Amino acid sequence: MNSFHSFCLLAALTGSMLAQGVNPDLLLKPPADSWPGYHGDYSGQRHSRLTQITQQNVAQMGLAWAYQTGQIQQIKCSPLLVDGVLYITVPDNVYAVDARSGHQLWHYTYPPNKGFHIGSRGVSMYKEWLYFMTPDAHLICLNASDGTVRWNIVVADSQKGYWTTMSPLVVNNHVIVGVSGDFDNLSGFLKSIDPETGQTQWRWDSTPPVGTPGATSGGMTWMTGTYDPALHLIYWGTGNPTPVLTGTNRLGDDLYTCSIVALNPDTGKLAWSFQPSPHDTHDWDAVETPVLVDADFHGKPRKMLMQTSRNGYFFVLDRITGESLLTTTFGPTNWALGVDKRGRPIPNPEKEPAPDGRLIAPNEGGMTNYRSPSFDAKTGLFIVDAHPGYGIYFAKPADGTFGWAGADYDVWSKGVLDAIDYQTGKIRWTHELGANGSGAGVLTTDSGIIFTGDSTGNVLALRTSDGKTLWHAGAGGQMQSSPISYELDGRQYILTSAGGVLFAWALPVR
Repeated sequence: MNSFHSFCLLAALTGSMLAQGVNPDLLLKPPADSWPGYHGDYSGQRHSRLTQITQQNVAQMGLAWAYQTGQIQQIKCSPLLVDGVLYITVPDNVYAVDARSGHQLWHYTYPPNKGFHIGSRGVSMYKEWLYFMTPDAHLICLNASDGTVRWNIVVADSQKGYWTTMSPLVVNNHVIVGVSGDFDNLSGFLKSIDPETGQTQWRWDSTPPVGTPGATSGGMTWMTGTYDPALHLIYWGTGNPTPVLTGTNRLGDDLYTCSIVALNPDTGKLAWSFQPSPHDTHDWDAVETPVLVDADFHGKPRKMLMQTSRNGYFFVLDRITGESLLTTTFGPTNWALGVDKRGRPIPNPEKEPAPDGRLIAPNEGGMTNYRSPSFDAKTGLFIVDAHPGYGIYFAKPADGTFGWAGADYDVWSKGVLDAIDYQTGKIRWTHELGANGSGAGVLTTDSGIIFTGDSTGNVLALRTSDGKTLWHAGAGGQMQSSPISYELDGRQYILTSAGGVLFAWALPVR
């Protein structure tokens, strides 16, 4: 075959790969050759049904290809895979990469801006269009075929201190987006955007307008939620109130900050809420993934929502009503007096930040954070990258009642992988990940393997049942993303990252 015919064949194949897109059925039940949403599917379980890579052969796994973004910014996204094409991001940049070879198909660059470039969680997709949130709080709609811009809208005013990092949640004809920004006293909110036109369909505010008497600000919505199609509810976690470390001018629970909320995706109407951290004064967002599980709980079938929260508590809720089924800690905590009748921790006033400092567990980074957990139904284990730690919190009256309004200093922390039995909340096993911890999320598979990373730059494959190491490989830097898995042409791949490099791992071709 001559070079011209080779080029034409490649162009035809590339065009077919980029032409199909995402419909609601794909998001409801993704096939083996797709990862069409941030969590893979709507449940947030981040569990793969693929079994080609097993406990017996995972030690043979090697590098299939690597793609370098060439950017200083780290990859923190969850790659999207649709029609054989991977879509990855770092702030201001979107890349389309061939999932079989790692070759770049196109690259979109957003214009220079003054937004906060802390990270990018990835794009989302509706039909043949991608949705990308920028550091200066815009939502960009791109053509998936070539990365050209369809429209560009402002989600929030970056001049006031808002920024955006998240991968939107697509539910039917809604692109649901959230915001970040707790350096300033701002109100958090969710917006539903029409994927065709970019028009706002509804807005839900987690806190009242700034300046409302007796009310707090904050409650940012910066991580991707989950969705139950049977109940037709989305589940979202919200961030801390502001000022962050000073609560004297915002007495009470500070609803709906540090909360898990259930909303109707068509209207934004609140169905119920649950607050993991009432009156938070330690920067413990409750944005961590609300994982949806249908299973028996204490002998009764339940539709559950599970969250390992940044404050050090593991929650199991009935996701129909928001009723608490289980509340327990999953690491050292010393800030609560106990748990109330609604299953919420009761803050200890003696552990409020003070001018002379208070030793608090967990530290400001939290027992966990944005790193995605995973749920393995076969073992009943909720697997989370946890960071046991202690910090000293200070209240500084000179800082006033704006923004951070205090200080925190890390004393000690480490990283562990905790396997939590959801029936009891007991930790069945723990795997050490190193000093200070890693930024890696977790992926489990039907073959009983966990994929994650440690604090020294290793990619790990562990046995789900007991946490035993089955395989590891050095990646040259810490993983700051959550692994995904897919199968193309009969070959299973595991995708991880380090720095600005994306790695695809697979078994040798026979």
